[in-house]
Amino acid sequence: MTNSFKNIYKGKKILVTGHTGFKGSWLSLWLKELGAEVIGYALEPNTQPSLFKILELEKEINHITGDIRDENHLKKVFKENKPDIVFHLAAQPLVRRSYKEPKLTYETNIIGTVNLFEAVRETPSVQVVLNATSDKCYENKECDYSYKETDAMGGYDPYSSSKGATELVISAYRNSFLKNISVSSARAGNVIGGGDWSEDRLIPDCIRYLVKDEKIIIRNPEAVRPWQFVLEPISGYLWLGALSWLNPKKYSEGWNFGPENEGNLSVENIVKKTLELWGHGQYEIKQDQSLHEAKLLMLDINKAKSVLKWQPVYTVSTTIQNTIEWYKAFYDNNLMTEYSINAIKRYSLKAQELNIEWSLI
Repeated sequence: MTNSFKNIYKGKKILVTGHTGFKGSWLSLWLKELGAEVIGYALEPNTQPSLFKILELEKEINHITGDIRDENHLKKVFKENKPDIVFHLAAQPLVRRSYKEPKLTYETNIIGTVNLFEAVRETPSVQVVLNATSDKCYENKECDYSYKETDAMGGYDPYSSSKGATELVISAYRNSFLKNISVSSARAGNVIGGGDWSEDRLIPDCIRYLVKDEKIIIRNPEAVRPWQFVLEPISGYLWLGALSWLNPKKYSEGWNFGPENEGNLSVENIVKKTLELWGHGQYEIKQDQSLHEAKLLMLDINKAKSVLKWQPVYTVSTTIQNTIEWYKAFYDNNLMTEYSINAIKRYSLKAQELNIEWSLI
């Protein structure tokens, strides 16, 4: 596994913002397994349990507590650590929370990204910056259409609009100030996997209800999303980062990372599959129209497949199975660091079987 991604990450200094979050923790764990020197900059985990704490990553990486809105602290961290590659994942990532705290959402997602780029401008060691944004950055017309990288940015709610605006910030800094390095953005679909305990996310909500042996409550059963396993976009981030290191100009743009079309399923379908794999449980529908949430959102991943030679590894069934098995292992008191490393190894071996380029030694 250490030879994956053309062995680019071994021995390099990689700064990950938002490393204490769900995707950030998985990314940090994988980078550590690839032999990278990982520097993490983020707030302390805001969920209990926390994947970051479960994996004991604070013992394995340079864990720095900091707010992405604190420009001076962020610049100091860049100056002291001199990273080679930056993965920017720090964000306020929840749609419903953005209605409650719009100012925080805009400050974190937009100004936080500006702060990051200002730090990059003062750090000559940085050669690659990858910004993880969201599929919700697109102007979603909720029609039977998969959004391409060339489609217009938009956003109905504060979260989605903050991600659309972030994409414009990325483009402006790429074209105005950072022409000699690679600056890309990665737009992932709805990510599920073991270790997520965020509020108002479908799988974490299901797990919370199931553990308490209560009925799962779902708000928008017919809403369709592009569901993908957490390691899918992360493999995309790592592969895009590696290719960008080798050829900065070629890949310095926006990229979609989502599932194949069979992964575009309704919320109710995902809940039914979850209950089947958990072995018991019930759900009920309580429609909630108080806050607008998109009914339909799909991504076109043909650009990543044709140019990067990246593709999804798991089917949606395998995705849900691996997700539920992780939570079961956690509640059975397994050693989750070893379990999670093995999950990455299994995923990488499956990618090798499919002859996916990033995984080939």
